[in-house]
Amino acid sequence: MVAPKKVNYEQCRQKRLEENQKRMEELKLNALAQSLRILSTPKPPPMKKVNRTPRKPLDLSTVRRSNRVADKPPPSYKEILVEPLGMRRSYGMKVRDLSNRIYASDEDREYASERAEELHSKLQADFPSFLKPMLISHVSGGFWLGLPVYFCKSYLPKRDEIMTLVDENGAEWPTKYLPRKTGLSGGWKAFAEDHKLVDGDALVFQLIKPTVFKVYITRVNQAGDSDDA
Repeated sequence: MVAPKKVNYEQCRQKRLEENQKRMEELKLNALAQSLRILSTPKPPPMKKVNRTPRKPLDLSTVRRSNRVADKPPPSYKEILVEPLGMRRSYGMKVRDLSNRIYASDEDREYASERAEELHSKLQADFPSFLKPMLISHVSGGFWLGLPVYFCKSYLPKRDEIMTLVDENGAEWPTKYLPRKTGLSGGWKAFAEDHKLVDGDALVFQLIKPTVFKVYITRVNQAGDSDDA
């Protein structure tokens, strides 16, 4: 009795599988599952088409310009050649002719300094003073006069100031004092040229007011002294 039951079960199972297979074929489930697998597979993104057509250069002359520059010619954007190294560009400034500079001899320079020291020793001690021999750079070219550092830090203003130079006749010359550089710049050239200072002259500066120097000039040659007398 047990064996026939087992055979019947297997037969029923096989029959059910066949019926299910037939039903799936009728419903086309196999084809549907295959199409779903195809649809679920991601497709690669389409290749971006690159435009290989060369672009035309931009015409800058057609760009709208500001009213401030509308009447001026359009700018040029052409390549500018770089100046080679070692070549100096001229900006229209003339090179100074230094061939006419006259340098004092050591003997004349020492003589003028000794007389200036003698004059310096006779000044009132109540007013600080110092002696400054003239060099060629003080009286030509850049016309820059450096002052003693110790004197500037002890007696002169700590910021840019106008210092007045008063000569022995009482005439005045304003000059620009620069404390960072401890010297006189603008205005010193006029004083040097008006008094015809030359290399070797010796000057004594006496601070009679916080921003006023009394200046005594000792010439490098006796002829100049006799003319000034």
